[in-house]
Amino acid sequence: MCVRDRVAAEVVPVSQEQGKLFASVDALLEQAAAQEDLPDPAERKRLREAGGLSQDQIARALSVRRETVTSWEAGRTEPRPPKRAAYVRLLEGLAARHPAPASAPPATPAPAAPPPRSPRQQPAAPETPAPAPKTPAPAPKTHGSTRKPPSALPSAADPRFANGPLGVLDGDGQLYCADGLVLDCPATDVPQLVDWTLREAKLGAPRLHPFGKDSDPLIVLTAEAVELLGLPAALADRRGLRLPDDHPVVRTITRAKWKLTRRGFGPWARIYRPAHGGRRQCVQLAVLPWGALDPRSWQGADGLPPADLAATLALYARRVITPRGSTAVSGLETMSALRPPTRAVKDDESGAWVSAPMRGSLTEPVDPAPPEAPDEHPVAAALFPRGHRRTPAEALDEEACDWIRDPQLLTDAECARSHGVGIDINTAFLAAANRLVVGLGAPVHAVAPAFDPAVPGSWLVDLSGIELDPRLPSPFTPDGTRPTGPAWYATPTVAYARELVDTYRLPATIAPVEAWLRPESGPYLDPWYKRLSEAYKATMADLGVVTGMSDTDFLAAMDRHQQADPALAAVLSAIKATVKGGIGKLRERPQGASHIHGERWPALERPTWRPDIRAAVIATARVNMHRKVLKTALAGLRTPAPTGHLNLDDEALLPVAVLSDCAVYLADGPSPLDFLPRTPDGRPAPGSFRLGVSPGMVKHEGTQPMLTVVKMLDDGHNPARHIKGPDDV
Repeated sequence: MCVRDRVAAEVVPVSQEQGKLFASVDALLEQAAAQEDLPDPAERKRLREAGGLSQDQIARALSVRRETVTSWEAGRTEPRPPKRAAYVRLLEGLAARHPAPASAPPATPAPAAPPPRSPRQQPAAPETPAPAPKTPAPAPKTHGSTRKPPSALPSAADPRFANGPLGVLDGDGQLYCADGLVLDCPATDVPQLVDWTLREAKLGAPRLHPFGKDSDPLIVLTAEAVELLGLPAALADRRGLRLPDDHPVVRTITRAKWKLTRRGFGPWARIYRPAHGGRRQCVQLAVLPWGALDPRSWQGADGLPPADLAATLALYARRVITPRGSTAVSGLETMSALRPPTRAVKDDESGAWVSAPMRGSLTEPVDPAPPEAPDEHPVAAALFPRGHRRTPAEALDEEACDWIRDPQLLTDAECARSHGVGIDINTAFLAAANRLVVGLGAPVHAVAPAFDPAVPGSWLVDLSGIELDPRLPSPFTPDGTRPTGPAWYATPTVAYARELVDTYRLPATIAPVEAWLRPESGPYLDPWYKRLSEAYKATMADLGVVTGMSDTDFLAAMDRHQQADPALAAVLSAIKATVKGGIGKLRERPQGASHIHGERWPALERPTWRPDIRAAVIATARVNMHRKVLKTALAGLRTPAPTGHLNLDDEALLPVAVLSDCAVYLADGPSPLDFLPRTPDGRPAPGSFRLGVSPGMVKHEGTQPMLTVVKMLDDGHNPARHIKGPDDV
């Protein structure tokens, strides 16, 4: 690291005199940077694209407009101090990670990317043969059923990870990697496989944040590879899902001086040695016949041929993260990878590099507030005996809505309609995470505080005085019933209550009795939202569903997108499962029957064990759904929206059921276009549901005959759960 970079990286408390000296040095550095030659404009663009950065990202980082960055890359203008020094540093860092190809001078622009391909398309033959590696280095091959993933996301340019993030090992010793590459793996046991992977395979992925960690290489084992390595075809321990400690393979790993994590050798096994020379020595294994890829998340991807599976998993790895376990685990790991808990700083006294908390991240484990803690948590167990059923005034209950309308409240006009049509919000929890401010530290208790919607936390407040139309679900309870007294709510729920009171002049007051607040806060989930939303939209585009489509074209594309390509459909399913699972992991409960009520469990030691953040996301998703339901209802009225109450007349368009992110309406036809309200010029009514592919917009979930929907209501079943078909779950 050069002197300028080291000085810029140091963030240490200094005296006033030192501050003046540092300011003088910074001025000299700016002057030096102003004299340095920048790379040619084409090389600036190449470095940005090689790093996977957009012009908008660079513009935000340097506090300039996107057009300014465009001008720099076109050579029309040059950056001036103090922006120039920061831009030079950025380009130097990118150049270190992404050196110019030897076959072309640095000033040559990168060639245009070919059109996107599906993971099931055959790869093009390489233009030049790879250099012959030293024995026993892997020998690249391109035979077999290799199919290349969409080239919009090329392999990592980092030479350490030249062969991609992962490989799928088959029984003949061939390792299928990204982009159709096949390597010969000489390993015949697990220690040899781990050693060869770290020394020869060149697998892995660069970190997602400058202060994060590179992704360890992942080796996926087929059933044939399991047999080759001496592993059992199935796990005998179906409860613990791990090999016994005395299994011959585990003993072989131990004798070779490798270690296993506390989870042991199971479907997802991490085998490692302590870091050496600042470099991690860790390989992750995913054992397919042991259920490593849950079909509920991956839609049977484990049945794909090895080459196709490698392309599918590599695409997920490039768009989200290299899988590190279930999609829920990967969702949580993506949060930490994008917002690392610590960063390296130089200690002023010793001169050594040490870890310091990362601003805006979850930096250390904190206990929840009593109402936020699940029953088995030590905080809750100390207050309530086991088996005690906590009331809404004792426990925070922010869950997704599961509500059906009383069939006696159906109007004659609704009963005359022919269909029940379900609409579903795209990645509702992901949309709820966008720009959501959450607590970063421990909760602070407050008595009778004034409500502040900018402060995340949990509030004890009575919202039973807010009366809504009985044909609408209450936004304050998971079952949609009206609250009966004081209850604990997350900040987004109380903020929506105030919004209703202020907007419609309802005769109610918002007066919290008590609160647990987190003054230290920030949009922790924003990078997570951005990465997963981009992954979701890019995969939908590969399946033929893009932004900007007309409503008719969008509905037609959605009808056929799941059949377009099974491998891409598996990636899409995994991305959606990553969102839901990642949010769920924020409140992971004890695993296994051995846990003793009131004792801590391993998940509590993670900074990312945060039930309050989970509650805030779910609360936001629920009130977002209710807001759209209400706006849709009001858009159907011929008279202005009421004030002083929210009892709507029979003209209002109201749902008959809501289940989390799905709402069911009765309509005169089978399509959402048969009931969604429009303005006189044909546009969606403001604030109502809008068809589209982006997170937060809606798609057609399914349609059933009106009589079928009404019968489900009469039987107490939620039609939203079965709107795709009677057997849908």
